[in-house]
Amino acid sequence: MASKSNNRFIPLIIAVSVVIGILIGTFYAQHFAGNRLGIINGSSNKLNALLRVIDDQYVDTVDMTDLVEKAMPQILAELDPHSVYIPAQNLEQVNSELEGSFSGIGIQFTIQDDTVHVNRVIKGGPSEKVGLMAGDRIVRVDDSLFVGKTLNNERAMRTLKGPKGSEVKVSVKRMGEPELLDFLIVRGDIPQNSINAAYMVTDDFGYIQISKFARTTHIELLNAIAQLLHQQCKGLIIDLRDNTGGYMEAAIRMVNEFLPEGQLIVYAEGRKFPRTQDYANGTGSCQRMPLVVLVDEGSASASEIFAGAIQDNDRGIIVGRRSFGKGLVQQPIDFSDGSAIRLTVARYHTPSGRCIQRPYANGNDSQYDRDWITRYEHGEFFSKDSIKLNEDELFETSLGRPVYGGGGIMPDVFVPQDTTGVSSYLIEASNRGLIIRFSFHYSDSNRPKLESFEDNQQLLKYLKSQNVVEQFIRYAEGKGLKRRNLLIQKSRKLLERHVYGNIIYNMLGQEEYIRYINTEDATVKKAIEILENGEAFPTAPTIKEEENGQNDEKRTAQADGGLKGYVPEYRTADYLLC
Repeated sequence: MASKSNNRFIPLIIAVSVVIGILIGTFYAQHFAGNRLGIINGSSNKLNALLRVIDDQYVDTVDMTDLVEKAMPQILAELDPHSVYIPAQNLEQVNSELEGSFSGIGIQFTIQDDTVHVNRVIKGGPSEKVGLMAGDRIVRVDDSLFVGKTLNNERAMRTLKGPKGSEVKVSVKRMGEPELLDFLIVRGDIPQNSINAAYMVTDDFGYIQISKFARTTHIELLNAIAQLLHQQCKGLIIDLRDNTGGYMEAAIRMVNEFLPEGQLIVYAEGRKFPRTQDYANGTGSCQRMPLVVLVDEGSASASEIFAGAIQDNDRGIIVGRRSFGKGLVQQPIDFSDGSAIRLTVARYHTPSGRCIQRPYANGNDSQYDRDWITRYEHGEFFSKDSIKLNEDELFETSLGRPVYGGGGIMPDVFVPQDTTGVSSYLIEASNRGLIIRFSFHYSDSNRPKLESFEDNQQLLKYLKSQNVVEQFIRYAEGKGLKRRNLLIQKSRKLLERHVYGNIIYNMLGQEEYIRYINTEDATVKKAIEILENGEAFPTAPTIKEEENGQNDEKRTAQADGGLKGYVPEYRTADYLLC
């Protein structure tokens, strides 16, 4: 009987032992987790364990969410320069730049003197429908003051953008009106065009400038081509300068418009990314049209896919300066909290087999980040001889022309950056933003008169009659930039182009501005010359041609010793859409 009585307690003893074991295990896990990190299997477990230890045992209270947000970019930075983390609050803006539209009130604005100035009202947009006008100053939003030192582009965009159908009340100060005017605006879809200009640059040849490869860019290109063909276009200039890329698929569809059926456009492959190849399907609308593509150091990624496919297939001539050199493919991966990463999953290769990605150590490679400055300091923008090509990355186009990988697309025809007329006076005026600020204030103060001009030629004639450059010189002197007559005389033509160009941009928009700037653009002039001479289709190289090419490479720009720090060519005001 005693034995049976003892047996009854065995389950209870086992249960108590299990509970004690769990408690002891929990105690050691909480108090000695640091000693266990070395034996945890798997890197991800180690990271999770580290975060748990910090949360449980660190001497001070830690915002773990903030810690993770700061750690994410650092982890990705150990991989390559283009794998990035995008916080939730920035993702919508990043995506909208490539989606072709966003939801907002439909104005183009800039912040001057701590106030939002409406530079342009988008035609057909929500603001135009309620009567907002260019020149209005937004001073209140939803009955709260919206001016002052804390006002910046990010705050303005965040406040004025919003979900489609939502309402926002703005109060504006309008010239000639004694009281503030109130407008209730219902936000709507605002298109973002990625083609900034499409027009006949001569009687025979068309010009298209593409700012990025967005989801709508292919459709925009088809519309632009149709418009130019209607005007009897016989040859085409595609300007990809300063186009930093976008969707790879958009670039592929656009190249397809120019290549015959069966020609390779691009292929990509990675460790976990099976090789994919894209070929022209023969449906392109411009398969035989003479073509010149413009690139420079700001042309990257999808721009280089486009230019590389045209060059390697000997379909057209690439003109300008060596492109950026980004040959990595990023895949978007979204998280449940609204943030995302863009993770490099593959390298893309042009049809000849070259990867144009320039070398990098990792995402924290300071030399990679400084490459643009290094190119400038080494004279690459001014002389083709300064460019060091990697002979180990030599490939051939379909006709046997030599092309190089490992550092961007090298143009077939090099055009140096023209620095004739640059002076320290112009550099200081440009870098201090005085030209932009003057141009805005002049446009704003003379808006009723300037709005009467329909194109850049009419407006330009008027500006010249008003001696506007002299007005700028007096304005700059009032802002602390000493008048230096000899330097001003040296830079007179460039000053005119900067000032006139910005005013044309303010009053007539981007396309008229581009039309004006292109009249003296050396790269555009070279492209027109190639088309006029019937040289847009490459030919197989000969020994004599190679020798001549070597001599041609010795051209240099008219540079002087005072150019360091010069901001390239032409800048317009930082106008934003919302």
